[in-house]
Amino acid sequence: MTEQGSNHQVCFRCLVGGRVQGVFFRASAREQALRLGLTGYARNLPEGRVEVLACGPAEAVGRLREWLRTGPPHAEVTGVACEPLPYQSFPGFHMD
Repeated sequence: MTEQGSNHQVCFRCLVGGRVQGVFFRASAREQALRLGLTGYARNLPEGRVEVLACGPAEAVGRLREWLRTGPPHAEVTGVACEPLPYQSFPGFHMD
């Protein structure tokens, strides 16, 4: 059995809805992403959602996607929609 299934590099763009702005969602997502060794960004969108783009090993991106479903303590996530994107490399994980 090979490790490629969990170690190949992927990127996912996720839109997180609910009470996710003003509750340290982006900072917490960045902390989680850095802990998992991912690159990308988290940013607030004008309509109140948070966009998270995460790139790295498939297993680590999957863990971040699971975390997005609950977020930090004061968030109230009502939905997460993720789509795969072609892999790209970012210099770290930042907040916009």
